[in-house]
Parts: sequence; C-alpha cells; structure tokens
Amino acid sequence: MAVDLTGRVVVVTGASRGIGKGLAIGLAGLGASVVCAARSEVEKPGGLPGTIHDTAREIEAAGGAALAVRCDIGDDRDIQHLVDTTISRFGRLDVLVNNAMSPTQALLADSTVEEWDESMRVNVRSLYVLTRAVTPHMVAAGAGSIVNISSHGAAHETTPFMPPGYLVYSVAKAALERFTSAAAPELAPLGISINALRPGAVKTEMTAIEFGPDADWSGWATPDSVVPPVAALAAHAGGAFTGRILDVAGFGRSWE
Repeated sequence: MAVDLTGRVVVVTGASRGIGKGLAIGLAGLGASVVCAARSEVEKPGGLPGTIHDTAREIEAAGGAALAVRCDIGDDRDIQHLVDTTISRFGRLDVLVNNAMSPTQALLADSTVEEWDESMRVNVRSLYVLTRAVTPHMVAAGAGSIVNISSHGAAHETTPFMPPGYLVYSVAKAALERFTSAAAPELAPLGISINALRPGAVKTEMTAIEFGPDADWSGWATPDSVVPPVAALAAHAGGAFTGRILDVAGFGRSWE
C-alpha cells in the first residue's frame, strides 16, 4: 500500500537530477509538497543535464506542488535561505532528504587537501548544518523525519576494501552513517526520526558517464525505485523508528 504524504512538506537536496530528481517527483506523486534544492539552475555546456526548475516544472505539470530553491549545501547562508524560503512558501517543514553530495574520486597520492576539504564541507558538514536548521521547524510541526542517502561504500562490515579512487567518497558516506546513529537519541525526544538508506547501484546521469555506454546495467536500479523506501521513512516521523542504517534491498522484508 502506497504511503500518503498529503500535507507533508519535503525538502530534497540534489533534486536537479539522478536519485534526487526521482525522489522529488516520486514523493510529490504521493501528495507531498516538495522543495527541490540544488546548485543547478541552468544547464552548462558539456555538463550533466537537469536543473531544479526542470524538476519543479515536471512536478507541477503532474498536478503537484513544488518550489525550486538554489542551494549550495556547503554554504551556511544558502542552507538558511533554503529553510526560510520553505517556511515562507509552505508554512512548515516535515521531511528532509539529504541526497546531494560531492562525488570526489581520486587516488590517495593524486588527491589534494582542497578536494578532501570540499568533500567534508559538502558531504559531512552540511549534515550538521542542515539538521540544526530544520529541527526547530520539525518540532513546531509536531514531528519530523530526516532521511540521509548513504552508500554501500560506507559498509565496512561487508565491503572492507573499496576500489582505488573511492577513499574520499567512502569516508564521507561512513561519516554520514555515524552522524545518523549519533544524532538519533538526541532527536528522538523531539519527535524527529533520522535514518540512513543505502540505495544500492542506481543508474543515473552521473553513473552513465562514469561507467560508459558499454557498461552492463543489468541488476542496476533506477531512481524511482528508491521512492518507496524513502517514502516509508518519511512517514516514520516521531522518533520511534530511528537511528537505522538501512538497505533498499531489505525494504518490505527486514524493515518497512
């Protein structure tokens, strides 16, 4: 049975393309008013396709409610503007989906301190700043849910060795998961759930370029396949179901 998110206001970061766009459109289809946040307002020559305005227009064309807000999640002022604009437009904020990330790929010897710092700023520091910014509004709404999009790259217990080039990325995702479990006991008394979800291998505009046109995509998921588990977590507001590190493959089996 599909989750009904009617009346909920959901912020999705990284909503211009890929998993974020799929989530924004899918959650809007379940009744949510969706704020599409990302830096991409216009397509750049040679860049990846998709903008936050494209996503918002697609939601509105289907009869949903959407708002596009430019936001660099590594910038504190942009984050505050995102939250303030959401409240100004919709009057509340119920769900935050932390999906945006900086996909730094480099070998240890070839990487730079600047690349490391940028990854930590965008992928890790933003979790702290965004969570602090949305918490008062979720409390005012009576409950809230934060969903952090992680990766199997963080799964040290099952993936002890990542392929070369994924050091910075996997460390950032591991930090995301630890932030999730550490924040949960503080947010639960406030009525806020926070969980992390590993979506598995998903074919997006970025992975299509990364692996090339001749890649074997069998077994890969699509962004819309991530919608049902994220919707379920969005509905798990209140702090009872919280602090979990979850796998999409377990949805409907070991958790729901």
